[in-house]
Amino acid sequence: QPGKSFRNLELRPRSACSLPTTLHFLRLQYVMSKITKTENEWREQLSEVEYKVLREKDTEPPGSGEYDKFKPSQGYFVCKGCGNPLYSAAAKFNSGCGWPAYDKCFNGGVATHTDKSYGMERIEILCAKCDGHLGHVFVGEGMTPTNERHCVNSVSVKYIDQPVPAELTESKVT
Repeated sequence: QPGKSFRNLELRPRSACSLPTTLHFLRLQYVMSKITKTENEWREQLSEVEYKVLREKDTEPPGSGEYDKFKPSQGYFVCKGCGNPLYSAAAKFNSGCGWPAYDKCFNGGVATHTDKSYGMERIEILCAKCDGHLGHVFVGEGMTPTNERHCVNSVSVKYIDQPVPAELTESKVT
């Protein structure tokens, strides 16, 4: 049933498809519910540094994060705040910027917001499920085929050493 929730999943109609027999089937898309916690709940769950970056949009010093130079051959990265899948290990590359860099993300995993802080305009990237601050995406540098560099704070993500779930697909965020 559209709109019915089932364990943090909500079923919503996505589109109808028709077959030559004129039978119509409703395709359903699973939409994850947003994580909503109080600031005190976030403070209890996260370390002080994780809280500052994920909830207050701080940035870890360049070259200090555990995933900056880490390049696994398989696996994926999830949001440290809620476990939402964000990036595959295959999307990670060494940009030399001092933070982990990815050139694409899992569809629906990352949201964007225009960040006008520090007298400039940048594209902020957030976890689509809990709105945790991940970093910024830079476009047009020509470093990868997608022409995107997701500059992510190591403290915002956690590496999962398992194959990427088959239902996850990747694309550019812009």
